Amino acid sequence: MVARFGFSVALGVVATFVLFLVMQALIKSDKSPFDESIQGRIVDFVRVEEEMAIETKLRKPKPPPPPDEPPPNKPKATFDASSQSQGIDISQVNVDVELSIDHGAGFSSDGEYLPIVKVAPVYPRRAQTRGIEGYVLLEFVVTRTGAVRDPVVLESKPPGIFDRAALNAALKFKYKPKVVNGEPIDVAGVRNRITFELQDN
Repeated sequence: MVARFGFSVALGVVATFVLFLVMQALIKSDKSPFDESIQGRIVDFVRVEEEMAIETKLRKPKPPPPPDEPPPNKPKATFDASSQSQGIDISQVNVDVELSIDHGAGFSSDGEYLPIVKVAPVYPRRAQTRGIEGYVLLEFVVTRTGAVRDPVVLESKPPGIFDRAALNAALKFKYKPKVVNGEPIDVAGVRNRITFELQDN
């Protein structure tokens, strides 16, 4: 019994001594197993911007764009008169109408109707771009005031291409009315043919 007690005390003393030695060794060591921080040196630096030389450039203005070229073909519409009316050739660009009326006479003398002003029609853009030419034969009434009333298309070639332009132009025609017994009267059945042609350069 005494032997066991003595052996236990001796074993405890040895274990205690060994633990002290291990602790002393850990204290003297530089590295600690519990320190997981990154070892190293921190370098702090400031970047200095280099001085840059500023160059000034003079910009020249861009040249203006070239002017648009005129269209290659300009349309020309001519007027042809039938046996019942007299025609006047009028270009679409230059229109020169000379009118001389004796204001003192008025409608005192009898006479047939005469064309005074004929406005050139506007050439349809679709026909102009496609190079289409043709004509329109119209019939209308010349009123006692010299205006045109109720124009209708009797014939057109090609059909439907120039009808609207011809009708709009005919409504702007001006006539000297027909005078019978000193009184102006309406004249029906007046025919006029408008030809649409493209000018060659």
